[in-house]
Amino acid sequence: MSLQVSQLSKRYGAQKALDEVSFSASPGRILGFLGPNGAGKSTAMKIITGYLAADSGAVSILGENALANPKKLAAQIGYLPENNPLYLDSYVREFLEFSGGIYGMKSADIRRRTEEMIRKTGLQSEQHKKIGQLSKGYRQRVGIARSLLHDPALVILDEPTTGLDPNQLVDIRNLIQEVAENKTLIFSTHIMQEVEAVCHDVVIINQGKIRSAGSLADLKSAATQVTLLLETEQSLDLSWFEGIGVPSFGTKGTQELVLLAKDAGEARKAILQVVSQRQLSLIRLDQGAKNLETLFREITQGQ
Repeated sequence: MSLQVSQLSKRYGAQKALDEVSFSASPGRILGFLGPNGAGKSTAMKIITGYLAADSGAVSILGENALANPKKLAAQIGYLPENNPLYLDSYVREFLEFSGGIYGMKSADIRRRTEEMIRKTGLQSEQHKKIGQLSKGYRQRVGIARSLLHDPALVILDEPTTGLDPNQLVDIRNLIQEVAENKTLIFSTHIMQEVEAVCHDVVIINQGKIRSAGSLADLKSAATQVTLLLETEQSLDLSWFEGIGVPSFGTKGTQELVLLAKDAGEARKAILQVVSQRQLSLIRLDQGAKNLETLFREITQGQ
């Protein structure tokens, strides 16, 4: 494991922001660090990157104690904070070259990596503009380019797709997937669709505690509810289905029913019995795919 977090805790006064948090991340697999706003994601990221001290616990990066040697490991970490701090009066290329100096890179490496990052992040047409003149999407690209400039082994992106339009989202997702091929990458977000689009593994945190961890495929299969969609030629009554699951009408009104149930097989049998007893003309009865959004709500609600 490139990153191993063990029993990490942090308090802000009486509030426990992190409560014995443990998880790990491996090269070549994008880890989605998922949780609602205020769950503790950014606090954990800041501790891992050395921006914030922990109250207790351990962080190991490439086998080194990151909490004891934050400066030593700084060159191995690329970090894009949620607010993406940039010098708005600087030009894109100038800013990246300046950042290379901050990282302690040699002049030749700065020039080579700046050129490479400008190309990889699609900043060729914007490289001679001031950062303050760029759109939100291009500013995010500059932030990502800066976090990758020194070729770190561990890359942490905190809410990198917030505020991007659909076209920008696709570009950033593709870039993240390309970067993760030979690095350990953590993608911190509260947007379930982003995790489904790019991640291999998922850690779900809420109120400072890890609520679930595993591969995306395993977490999806662990969902306790399935969605069944019933459509008939006649209008339906929700009360007919209340003993089967949680019913609601679909987008087509009273002729379409969406039912959340724990056992798909038993629910289908019961729905077909209602259809037969009520002499309804069945158009379709489909089972919806499990999704991370459903699982996320199940895990985080009521915690």
